Amino acid sequence: MNILLLGSGGREHALAWKISQSPHCNRLFVTPGNAGTVQFNTSETLIKNGYDQADFQRVAVFIQQENIELVVVGPEAPLVAGVTDFLKSNPSTTDVLVVGPTQAGAELEGSKDFAKQFMQRNSIPTAASRTFVADELDAGLEYLKDHNLPVVLKADGLAAGKGVIICTTEEEASQTLRDMLQHQKFGQASQKVVIEEFLEGIELSVFVLTDGKSYHLLPEAKDYKRIGENDTGPNTGGMGAVSPVPFANEEFLTKVKTQIVEPTIQGLAKEDIDYRGFIFLGLMNVNGSPYVIEYNVRLGDPETQAILPRLESDLVELLRATARQQLVETSVQIRSQAAATVVMVSGGYPGSYEKGKPITGLSEASDSLVFHAGTKEESGQVVTNGGRVLAVTALHDQLESALELAYHQVNQLNWEDIYYRKDIGQDILRYSPSGK
Repeated sequence: MNILLLGSGGREHALAWKISQSPHCNRLFVTPGNAGTVQFNTSETLIKNGYDQADFQRVAVFIQQENIELVVVGPEAPLVAGVTDFLKSNPSTTDVLVVGPTQAGAELEGSKDFAKQFMQRNSIPTAASRTFVADELDAGLEYLKDHNLPVVLKADGLAAGKGVIICTTEEEASQTLRDMLQHQKFGQASQKVVIEEFLEGIELSVFVLTDGKSYHLLPEAKDYKRIGENDTGPNTGGMGAVSPVPFANEEFLTKVKTQIVEPTIQGLAKEDIDYRGFIFLGLMNVNGSPYVIEYNVRLGDPETQAILPRLESDLVELLRATARQQLVETSVQIRSQAAATVVMVSGGYPGSYEKGKPITGLSEASDSLVFHAGTKEESGQVVTNGGRVLAVTALHDQLESALELAYHQVNQLNWEDIYYRKDIGQDILRYSPSGK
C-alpha cells in the first residue's frame, strides 16, 4: 500500500518507524514530517496553514497523484478541523481508507465539556464537574468558594497538553479562572472552562484501537507531564513514559474494558458518530477503580514512542482493518519487555525557547531508539525546531535496565540549552521493586 501519515512530532516518527516495517507498506509519505521521518520516504510539506480547507485540498490532490490508499492522521488538530470528513466527502478521495475519527468523534478531545457530557450520558466513571463561560465568571468564582481543594481547572478546547491546571488554594483557583475566562490564557481554548474535582490516585494511559464496532487494547503506559522532577512545575506535552504499568493488571484492565471502553464505543455508535481510529484514555486508578480524566482521539506523545516498540503485530494490517471495519478479524500481540522513553527538550520549554540549535551525537551507535519530534535539517545538519526535540526509547526485560539504556543514549546527545528529567520511571520502580 501507499500510505500517507499526517503529522510532524515524535508520535509520527514512531508511527512511521512501525508502519515502515510492514511488508504491506510500499511507499510511505509523512507531512509535514521532521528530520527523523525523512529516512523512511519522501517528506512532503502539504500542511501549511494550520489545517484549513486549503491544506486538506492539497492533501486530496497529493492522494490522487501518489495513489495513496491509506491515510493515517497522527495529531488531533486536523481531526478536530474535519480532515476525515473532508476526505470522505471529496469525490476524488472518497474511497481512500482513513484512520482517524470524524469531526463529531474528535469532539471527545476538541471539547472537554462535550466529553464530560458524553461520559455522563453513557454512565462512564469520571470526576464531578461544572462548566463555565466568560459571562458566568462570577458564578464560577462563587462555585470555587465551596469547592474542595485541590481543584482542577481545564480549558475546554485544544491547548497542546498545557490547558490543565491543578490549584491548591482558593486564591490560586480564582485567579486561574479569571486568567482563563477573562484574559484568555489559552486563547479560544479557554472560552469555556471545566472546573473538576481532584481525584486522588495513580495516573496512567490506556490506548484503544477501534473500528466503531470492535476494538483492541494496545499496551498501556504511564507518562510524565510536569516539566520538573518529582512532578513539579507546569504541565508539558510529556517528558517521558514507561510501559507496561504494573498496577494495570488483568482485574483493573477488565474494569477499564467493561466500565469505560465498551460504553464509550457503544455511546458513539448510539449517537451515530463514525469512529475509526485511536482512543487515548487518560485514566486515574482510584483504589483499584478506573476514572476517565480525559479522552484524546489519537495516540499520545510520548507514550506512542514507548508502546509501539512493544507491539509485535503488523501495524498496517491493524490500521487497514480499522478503516475497513474488519478489526474483529485481527489480533494483537504484545512483547513482554518493558519500554522506557525519555524526552529531551529545549531550555525554557514549555515557555519560550530558541530554535535552530545544532544537535550532536545522533550518529552514535546505540541499543536505543531515537525518535525525532521538534527537529529539521538545515544544510545537512539536524537542528532543534520545537520545544520537545527528541525522545529516546529503550527495551529490556526489566524496566530498570531499560531506563539505564535510555539514559545512556540520552547522555550521548547534546545541543545548547538542553533539558530532560532524570527521574522518569522511578515511581514505577518504587511501586514494583523488582523493576519488572
